[in-house]
Formats: sequence, structure tokens, C-alpha cells
Amino acid sequence: MTNGRCATFHALHHAGRPLLLPNAWDHASAAALAARGHPAVGTTSLGVAAAAGLPDGAAATRAETLRLARLLRRLPVLLTVDVEAGFSDDPAAVADLVAELAALGVVGVNIEDGRPDGGLAPPELTAAKVAAVKAAAPEVFVNARTDTWWLGTPDPLPATLRRARAYRDAGADGIFVPGVPDAATVGRLAAAVDAPLNVLLQPDGPGLDELGELGVARVSTGSLLFRAAVGAALAALDAVRAGAPPRPEPPSYAEVQRWSSPSRP
Repeated sequence: MTNGRCATFHALHHAGRPLLLPNAWDHASAAALAARGHPAVGTTSLGVAAAAGLPDGAAATRAETLRLARLLRRLPVLLTVDVEAGFSDDPAAVADLVAELAALGVVGVNIEDGRPDGGLAPPELTAAKVAAVKAAAPEVFVNARTDTWWLGTPDPLPATLRRARAYRDAGADGIFVPGVPDAATVGRLAAAVDAPLNVLLQPDGPGLDELGELGVARVSTGSLLFRAAVGAALAALDAVRAGAPPRPEPPSYAEVQRWSSPSRP
């Protein structure tokens, strides 16, 4: 990892328009996104887990996450990795994982406070993980995610702000709040969080320009592309079974082969 690559990734969060971060689940999807000109690509924990036949959010995919990072390091793109809650409740073990990812060239990680039992980790624990990661890999962009809305926390706005401040005080570079229900709340969060705010793209929600006007720095697709790909595969199969050509036309064999050709940044 070089200072320049990490600095470039940090700068993408201060470019005026929000950084649109597409999330990949394997080499082919990441290579396709890089070929479309996206400067940075993230991973989706749901896609990585589902592709391996494992549950998401259950600390079951540490090995698969590292394996994917090793595969993606040769792509000409900045890579940030979803590590769920760090696959451990030991901050030192989480820091060791992120240091290993940083050595592979990864420039960012997501660390979440949602737990497999459907509750939220104590904010002190997530803050300790953030602090340990920043001590071990200070250049890596740590995006601290709080699942207050997704997990149905009562009175989520003040709870979100308390957690966001704790994570920011621990050294988080950005705050990720998926599931924010409306534009007004997004704007309130962006104004109150002293860090780049990351939200999850909602197809029926505000677009990139409006989110930028609200103060959002980064918009992630999360598992949307993975789920869309599975949906498109099923739709293509249904069309063939019905005697119709698949729509839209998929990428050609040659195009996919080009994406998988060895290349370096």
C-alpha cells in the first residue's frame, strides 16, 4: 500500500459530488466495475458470503474475505473491504486483520456494530476496534457503520449520533448509516456528523445529486448489484424457457475474458 493510493481514496470523499461506491462479490464483478471506470470498488459482505454458501453478518467469512482481497489486488482500482464487525470481538485481532489487508493494498474497510443476534454491539467495543485498527494501519480509511435504523433502535437519530461521535472520537474516517428513511434525516445526519457521511443507495430514494446537496460524501450500492445480478440471471433463464431472447443482452464471452486478463494498477 502506498501513501498516494490511500490519500487518493480519502480525497474522493471530499470531491464535491458523492463518491458512488459499487460493491463487488468476486473477481469478475470487481473487474467489470473497474472496467466501467469507477475509481474505487468495495466488497459486499452479503455477496461474498452467499457466493461461498455462508451466512452474512455471522463472522463466518474471514478467510473468504482475505482470499478475495488477494484476488482483487491486481485490478486497477482502489479497494475497500467490508469486514462485517471485524470477525472478532477482540480489537487486537480486528487490527491484525486490517493490517493484513493493508499489506495487500486495501485502502479502506467497513466495520459495523450490528451483531449476529440482531442487536447492536456496545459502542465502546466498536470504538475500541476502530482505535486499534487506526493504530495498526493509520492510512486505511475506516468507515464505521452503525445499524441503528436497520435493527430498529428506538429513537434512532440520537442513538446514531451518539455512536457516530464515539466512533469518530476513536479515529474513524467516515460514518456509514444504512437505512436512513428520508432525505430530511439524511441532511440532519450530514450536518451533525463531523466526518464524511456514507449512506446506502435506495433505488426509490434521493439520487446522487440530491444526496450531495444534503451533505453526503459517499453512496454505496451494498448488496444491490449482487441481488440484481442474481435477478438478471433468473430473468434470462425464464426468458429462454419461454422461447424469448434474454434482455438486456449480457456481456460477451470475450468481454468477460478481457476483464479477467492479468493487469496491474
